[in-house]
Parts: sequence; structure tokens; C-alpha cells
Amino acid sequence: RGLGNEVPFYAFDYPPESEEQVREHVRFVLEAAPKRRPGLRIRSINLFELLVAMLEARGLYDKSVAMQQAKGDDALLKALKAPLDADKVAAEIMKAVPQGTCDVVFLTGVGSAYPLIRTHTLLNSLQPHMGLMPLVLFYPGRYDGQSLQLFGQLGERPYYRAFRLVG
Repeated sequence: RGLGNEVPFYAFDYPPESEEQVREHVRFVLEAAPKRRPGLRIRSINLFELLVAMLEARGLYDKSVAMQQAKGDDALLKALKAPLDADKVAAEIMKAVPQGTCDVVFLTGVGSAYPLIRTHTLLNSLQPHMGLMPLVLFYPGRYDGQSLQLFGQLGERPYYRAFRLVG
């Protein structure tokens, strides 16, 4: 627990060029955990896949692909701002991990989800809802304890609530 007695979020930041290695290691951890720590319930959510599923559920995925081809990225991002609002995405994550159903949440696919959603905004939306469930963010970039830099270049607003998993 953090200073304010909240369950902290953890950021596992890594060089973007290590994405495939990290994906493989996450798969390994998910397979090995039940054998090494029976009873530990880990739920892994790929953020990009979640966003696609949200669009598909509302019948917006094919329309989004067509809009991107016809009008470009900027028009698509503007059109998806409301359907993929951080509070709505946080609510979908919480539906996937109801209280008491898991011990830790792994959040992957963050790089693939950019620029559809910004990580700091999503984490801010998730914080009040996570309860006692720790979250591990697998982040292709840098987190220095104060700010997230996706791909080591793109600056995000300051985010102070996560703890760097590996120093």
C-alpha cells in the first residue's frame, strides 16, 4: 500500500524494442504462476484488444476502419474520443475484473493502443475503482516515478501514483 493507504499501481517500463521479449515473458508468467503459486489469480488485459472489442460491441469497428481510410487519422481520433473515453475504458476493465475475482491485473498492449487512449488518463480513471487489486502496467517506454514517456519519446502528463516495478 502507498502513503495514502491505497493499493499502488506498478509500472514495468522497458525499451520499446523489447516488446516481443516482454510479451513472451508475460505469457510465461501467466502459465507458470498457477504452478508456482497455486491460488494466485492473475488477470491479463490487452488494452488494444479491449478497445477493439469495445468498438465491435457498439458496431463501430468497421465504420472506424472505413473512416480512417477515407478521412485519415485525425478525423478518426476525433470521432473515437467519446466512445473510447478513459472513464468508459476503465469501466470495461472493471467489468473484466470484478472485485474479488483476481489478485493482480496485468495491463498490456499499451503501445498498440496509442494514440487511441493516453495511459496517464486511463490510470487516473482506474485508481478510484481498483479497490484492493494491484495493477501492473507493462509500459513500452520510460517511467521515472513522475512521468510516463511512451516509446521513450512521447511525453505524458505527470503521473505520481504508480511505483516503478524494477529500478
